[in-house]
Amino acid sequence: MDYFLSELMWILFLSMLTFFTSNAACPSLCKCLSNGFVTCIGDTITDTPTQLPIHTYKLNLFKTNMHVIREQSLKKMKLMTRFSLVYSHLHTIHPQAFHFVPQLKSLMLTRNDLSTLHARVFSPLVALEELYLDRNQLEAITADMFEELVALEYLDLSYNKLSSVPSEAFSKLVNLEILDIGNNYLTTLSPTTFRSLIKLNQLSIHKNQLKKLEPGMFDGLVNLQYLQIHSNKIATIPPEVFWPLKKLKNLTLSSNKLQYIPERSFYNMPKLFKLTIYNNPLLSLPDELMGHMPEMPEFYLYDTNLITVPGNLFSNMSGLQTLNLHFNDRLSDLPPDLFCCLPELQKLSLKSNNLQQLHPKHFSRLNKLEILLLNNNTLKNLPKNIFQELEQLTMLDLHGNQLKNLPEDIFKSNTVVTVILSANPWDCTCSIKALVKWIKHNKHAVLESDDVMCHSPQYQILRTLDSLHDEELNNCNMTTVTPSCTRTQETTQESSWTTPTATEAASSPRPNVKPDEISSTYDISPPFHDIIVVEEGHDFVHHNYHSGWVYVWFLPSKAVLAGFLMFSHILLVAAGVFLILANMYAMHLLCKRANEIKEQFARI
Repeated sequence: MDYFLSELMWILFLSMLTFFTSNAACPSLCKCLSNGFVTCIGDTITDTPTQLPIHTYKLNLFKTNMHVIREQSLKKMKLMTRFSLVYSHLHTIHPQAFHFVPQLKSLMLTRNDLSTLHARVFSPLVALEELYLDRNQLEAITADMFEELVALEYLDLSYNKLSSVPSEAFSKLVNLEILDIGNNYLTTLSPTTFRSLIKLNQLSIHKNQLKKLEPGMFDGLVNLQYLQIHSNKIATIPPEVFWPLKKLKNLTLSSNKLQYIPERSFYNMPKLFKLTIYNNPLLSLPDELMGHMPEMPEFYLYDTNLITVPGNLFSNMSGLQTLNLHFNDRLSDLPPDLFCCLPELQKLSLKSNNLQQLHPKHFSRLNKLEILLLNNNTLKNLPKNIFQELEQLTMLDLHGNQLKNLPEDIFKSNTVVTVILSANPWDCTCSIKALVKWIKHNKHAVLESDDVMCHSPQYQILRTLDSLHDEELNNCNMTTVTPSCTRTQETTQESSWTTPTATEAASSPRPNVKPDEISSTYDISPPFHDIIVVEEGHDFVHHNYHSGWVYVWFLPSKAVLAGFLMFSHILLVAAGVFLILANMYAMHLLCKRANEIKEQFARI
């Protein structure tokens, strides 16, 4: 028992000694942790600190003035395995700088001013696993720069100024798993550049100036899962260039210059989880493009020049949950069976295209669809049963189209929670009665209801649909008449009919005229329950319905009278303007006289 107590005390003593020793040796600008991590910050640091704890394993130098790593800078760091020097404007590394630290596993030189490196500067680092050279000013790398880094797993060269990469630059990095050379100025890559990287998992060559992909450039990358090629200037893709990538999960080809894509380009990639080809000037897509992709949950295809797409484009994406086929301002037609094989689809965005019509069966198999965005197209009408099978639909956006009406009971089979109908030219005649009724019974579901307005007929303009009264829409079979009526067999007078007075209209019987015997030009609005005959001489302009009365407004049609009224109006306006100017001039004279009197009193 005494033996164990003595051992415990000895271990505790050594721990305390190490703790106090490490704190005593820690420089003033550094923070030293007991686990061997040291961080030093300050622009007064010009070289690696000399007074560091002997058990320093990781040294971080941040925002220093250490512009050069000298030959002796790392001489005393024989236990250090991780070294980083960032945000320090480092511009030079001595060719022998790393000879004293062959045990290094991680070297981070991010965000400095390195423009050139000695060809063999990293050769002593045979145990190095991570090398970060990103966000510097590197313009070139040599073919043998990484030749001795056989243990390297992560290499980051992004955000530099590389215009080319030697074809053998990565040939010895057989253990490399992640390579990032994105955000450079690369215009071309050799077909053999990546051929020996059999363990590579992620490859990023995005945001360069690549104009094409070379045939066979991905051969050998049998373990690649993430490939980023977006934001280049790629105009052509070799056939079957992606076929060796059978384990690929993520492929980004968006924001390039692709107009055409070869047939079956995306075959033999059954594990593909993400594919982007949007923001390309695509003119057409081949009938056979997508292979079996059951694991892909979402797909984006927007900002293209497509007019239509193949009917089987999404047929192999049975696991798709979100499909964004939007912002294609030339896309005017969709094949009827385009969405036939998407049983798991929950969101479909077709907004901001140029769709003019939809097939009645477009959405018939989307039983799990919850969100449907059709806004900002040019739809003029919708088939009656187009939403019939969408029992799970909760959000429908139809705003910004050319819809004048919707079929009766179009939402009957849906549990729509939210619908947007604004910015459409709704025709508020009798035919809109069913839609108005639905809106009034589902006010909670209609967003922006104040913007769901009538655009026709003229007397209803700017009225909201939910403000239309039932009595205005109850008489949808009323006939129409012309200003001068035709004679009928029941007419006993030889002259044309004249408009009866209010007393005569109340006492005289209704003329026995059949509706189909009257020629029609002007619509009689719903509030009129009798036939109205207007003699030639006045034009019907507008009517309002209020408290059971119909108020009819007429405009004289005689040119002389109309001209006299217009002249009188102009004369009154001119007289008003003259009086205002005269008043202003009188006020000016009055002020001037008041100032003169004030000056006379001032002299006294």
